[in-house]
Amino acid sequence: MSELSSFELEVARLIVESVSLDDLRPEEIAPNSPIFGEGLGLDSIDALEIALAVGQKYGVEIRSDDVDNERIFASLRALSRHIEERRTVG
Repeated sequence: MSELSSFELEVARLIVESVSLDDLRPEEIAPNSPIFGEGLGLDSIDALEIALAVGQKYGVEIRSDDVDNERIFASLRALSRHIEERRTVG
């Protein structure tokens, strides 16, 4: 398993907190594993919660109708990269 960068760990914490994954520590999220489906088992409602948290913390808007959502939410690493490239705060 690949190690998390400090920013990936920060985003992992945000995910765990925003969707109340109380039984999972942020450090346990593999950076390249899927966030949804077989990965963390999250669903579209969780995606909305994560997108809202990302917007509030980093000023990055992730719209529910964005054609790139599958790529953006492909993994913790993909989401972190997307945020880093676009963030205006945090």
